[in-house]
Amino acid sequence: MLLRAAVFLLLASAVASAADRLYLKDGTYQLTNQYEVKTDRVRYYSTERGEWEEIPLEMVDLDRTKGELAERASQVAADAKAEAEERGAEKLEKKQIASIPTQPGAYYIRGDALEPIKQAESKIVSNKKRTVLRVLSPIPTVPGKATVELDGEHAPLRLTDVRPEFYFRLSDYEGIDIVKLTPKKEGRVAENASILQLKNDRMVEEKFDKIESFKKQEADLLFRIWPEKPLEPGEYALVQYAEGKLDPQIWDFTIDAK
Repeated sequence: MLLRAAVFLLLASAVASAADRLYLKDGTYQLTNQYEVKTDRVRYYSTERGEWEEIPLEMVDLDRTKGELAERASQVAADAKAEAEERGAEKLEKKQIASIPTQPGAYYIRGDALEPIKQAESKIVSNKKRTVLRVLSPIPTVPGKATVELDGEHAPLRLTDVRPEFYFRLSDYEGIDIVKLTPKKEGRVAENASILQLKNDRMVEEKFDKIESFKKQEADLLFRIWPEKPLEPGEYALVQYAEGKLDPQIWDFTIDAK
């Protein structure tokens, strides 16, 4: 109710404070904020001279005057509606942020509600022998090519929204992205990696298929993230990662065009 009243006052104030044009048929006009037709004359208040004046009706272009008034009133109403919608969206966003748990996790914004996303279990697989090097454990010690994979052909979360928005509360200040997963038999690849042996140290080169995304920080370790362009049908994930650690945290989802 308060929001509706604010919109009404904004609209009334905008219409009342603006000076209108009373157009004449010779192409000129008089500035006024109100006028009335009296038989064969038009009585109007001149905002330039600060007094009431009259002019013959036959000299006034009423159609043009009324048309411009209607157009401006329509624009004022549209602006007021847009502002009200923006305020409503900001209010909803604050309410959503306040409802997000403090523990790390990802949440899909489904209309006015938030839907928690289950974190996926990932594993590092050697590309040479297709052997599992680790499941939720430190970086493997075997140099060579490896992939970070998820079991299953599809994510439990299936979306028809091609530009989904998410809240993402991180466990630490690390990289966050939306990435495209590569389908494999009975699984999906989230990341390709090369583990290099450099004298007495190992270096990990990581590669994600990142989707260009907008990111907005809402609070400490809390971000809102959404793709810049509509997503094609397929497998995707939200990923939190630290460069060189090969230990991403993954929340997967499927874009289903159907």
